[in-house]
Amino acid sequence: MEEEKYKKFVNEFSDTLYAMTNGRCFSEVICLCIGTDRATGDSFGPLVGYKLGCLYKENECVNVIGNLNETVNSSNINEIIKQIENTYKNPFIIAIDSAISSYRNPGDIIVSSESVSLAAGLHRKIECIGDMSIKGVVARKSNNPRCNLNLIQNARLNLVMNMADIVANGIYNVIEIN
Repeated sequence: MEEEKYKKFVNEFSDTLYAMTNGRCFSEVICLCIGTDRATGDSFGPLVGYKLGCLYKENECVNVIGNLNETVNSSNINEIIKQIENTYKNPFIIAIDSAISSYRNPGDIIVSSESVSLAAGLHRKIECIGDMSIKGVVARKSNNPRCNLNLIQNARLNLVMNMADIVANGIYNVIEIN
């Protein structure tokens, strides 16, 4: 794990999380890990979900939805949203997804107080989800949607795994459960 990237992520994540939750009460924290294991670049979310599931195990305060076994993607997001609405009373949702960017470099991790817009990199806006988001940049954006799909499918696995390690360990160390 790259130490400087890890420290930067932990600082940005903890600052954003604190600013967004300070003085507000939530029933649970949900890490909604979006993506599919069918494209290397899009596996960032499910990899984070898998790693968080191993770290938190059966914790009642942090719920991980989406992993390598049960992916959350554009084909089932509406069902997942309904499931969250029916199961949780007042959750704080951290949406975790891969991204392609015109202005950020592959390997950058973007922490934002905004939701995630699914399939935005492919010029398809399906659904916005999350109280805050964490995006792992897997490639530089092209103006051609077909080229973007190719970039996502051919992202370097090592890059995606390193970002997933940073994010999973960072979340776990910031949201300490006693």
